[in-house]
Amino acid sequence: MLHSFKKTIILFIAEGAYSGKSPVAPGTFGTAVGVLLYLAMKNLSPLVYLSLCLLIILIGTWAAGHAEELLKKKDASPIVIDEIAGYLISMFLVPTGWGFVAAGFFIFRIFDIIKPWPLMRLQDLHGGPGIMLDDIGAGIYTNLALQVAVLFLSR
Repeated sequence: MLHSFKKTIILFIAEGAYSGKSPVAPGTFGTAVGVLLYLAMKNLSPLVYLSLCLLIILIGTWAAGHAEELLKKKDASPIVIDEIAGYLISMFLVPTGWGFVAAGFFIFRIFDIIKPWPLMRLQDLHGGPGIMLDDIGAGIYTNLALQVAVLFLSR
């Protein structure tokens, strides 16, 4: 029974509260869960926000690696914890307005899909790190793009 419970927990985390089971665009649905989580976290202090991001990355890497084994497919499409973590990174220290929330969503999805250099190569890593790191990178790229937008909009 514990084994079954552990599998359930792993898949619940890796599949983003089962949003990754969407028959179409599971990564987009996973990112939407990231938006909801961001809305719950946006008023936290930067230190607490970043700490929670790191915790999600660590737990997500563990769950994604195990889920990949359970699903018997490398970076299986239902695994969306990477999109959730990537979106949260996208929004770190970004203003909390709806325009930024939406821009972060769309820019992150673009970076996640096109995987600019060197993100594509990170997928070659084995297990959880190979699943998580390219989306973490997409989140960093998105955050940089949003920070530049903030600079230009504040002029």
